[in-house]
Amino acid sequence: MLQNRVNPSGEIIRTPYRGTWLGNRGVLHNGKQEIVRFYKIKAWITCALVFRGRHRKVMQPNRWTELFFFDEATAFSAGHRPCFQCRYEDHQRFKTYWLKGNPEYGFDLKTPVAEIDNILHQERMNTHKTKVTYQEKFTDLPDGTFVIIQDQPYLLKNSQLHLWTPAGYNKGILLPDLHQVKVLTPKSIVNMFRAGYVPQMGISITTTIK
Repeated sequence: MLQNRVNPSGEIIRTPYRGTWLGNRGVLHNGKQEIVRFYKIKAWITCALVFRGRHRKVMQPNRWTELFFFDEATAFSAGHRPCFQCRYEDHQRFKTYWLKGNPEYGFDLKTPVAEIDNILHQERMNTHKTKVTYQEKFTDLPDGTFVIIQDQPYLLKNSQLHLWTPAGYNKGILLPDLHQVKVLTPKSIVNMFRAGYVPQMGISITTTIK
């Protein structure tokens, strides 16, 4: 079992459950298919599993490491964004809504996406390579956002919280009586959700976990 699934905190874990999206952070593995670094490049992208009939053998020597996500909301929480090549329309939608949700940076459609990657990199990890979080009011958070409750990742959707697991989401629970909560999803991504980008969330296609 390879270590190649990514959880909402951006950690690369081992699990028998497969993902629905492909991810890339550069070459992270060695010749024994072991993860030896957390990332290699700042452009963390989310790709389609199928693109123009191309096939890849997972974790080839000196080739970028194939990572996998349960759904797009998980990928965004980890700090990834849509690929320009295999997800061109999603990438353009991402950039449009990211700019709309984050006008304080003064970027426009001509701004290289690398500038956005630099901001995402600051928002997803600190100098100790641990996940950056921040505090926010529950009532101000849009659907698709991940939060931490009792050290567990929950997805917010339709005013309910759904516990994330490698196999899917638990049945939703009502929002707890908390004024503020720790947010996992990068702040500029949350702003993008507020602006109108709706991420793919795997709740409707998963079996409820007891």
